[in-house]
Amino acid sequence: MSLEQDLFQRSGSQCELCGSKEDLQVYAIPDSPQGAENHILICGTCKEQIEDPEKTDPNHWRCLNDSMWSPVPAVQVMAWRMLNRLKAEGWPQDLLDMMYMEEEQLEWAKAGQTTEETSGEEVHKDSNGVTIEAGDTVVLIKDLPVRGSSMVAKRGTAVRRVSLVHDHPGQIEGKVDGQQIVILTKFVKKV
Repeated sequence: MSLEQDLFQRSGSQCELCGSKEDLQVYAIPDSPQGAENHILICGTCKEQIEDPEKTDPNHWRCLNDSMWSPVPAVQVMAWRMLNRLKAEGWPQDLLDMMYMEEEQLEWAKAGQTTEETSGEEVHKDSNGVTIEAGDTVVLIKDLPVRGSSMVAKRGTAVRRVSLVHDHPGQIEGKVDGQQIVILTKFVKKV
C-alpha cells in the first residue's frame, strides 16, 4: 500500500487535525527525526494556515481540542506546534497544560520551533529573570498604586492569564480585583 493509501485508511478519509473531508493531501512534518512516521493527512485550509502564519484563523484551530489526543505521534506533534503558535489567544495555553506527550515526541515537536529568544524579539522577564509568556500566572512582589484610580494592588496578589504588551517587554496586562491593568514586569514573580 502507498503512503497516501495508508494515511487515508488511518484517518478515515478526513483531515487528521480538523476532521474536514475536503481537499485532503499528504503533509510531511518539517524537522522530523529520521525514521519517524512524519506524514499526516490534512485539508487545504490547515495546510495553508500551517505554512503561512499570517493567514492563521485561531477559531479554526479549536479543533485541536480533539486532535491533540490522537494516538498518532505525528498528529500530536502538529497539534502541539499549532497550540504553541496560538497560545497568546489564551485558550490554547489551557490545552497545552492538559496535553501529555512522551519526551521523544516533545523533543520532535520543539524541533524547528522558533522561540522569542531565538527570533531576536524582546522577551518579557519577571523580577528573577524568568521568561513570562501569555497565559502565565504571576504574583505581585510589592504594593502597586494603580494610576487613574484609588486602588492599590497588594503585594502577594496573583494575576492569572496575563497577556503581553508586545511593543514593551517591561510590561504585561492582567486583571486585579476585576480591573484590567498594565503591570511592570520588574514588580512580578512568575508562579
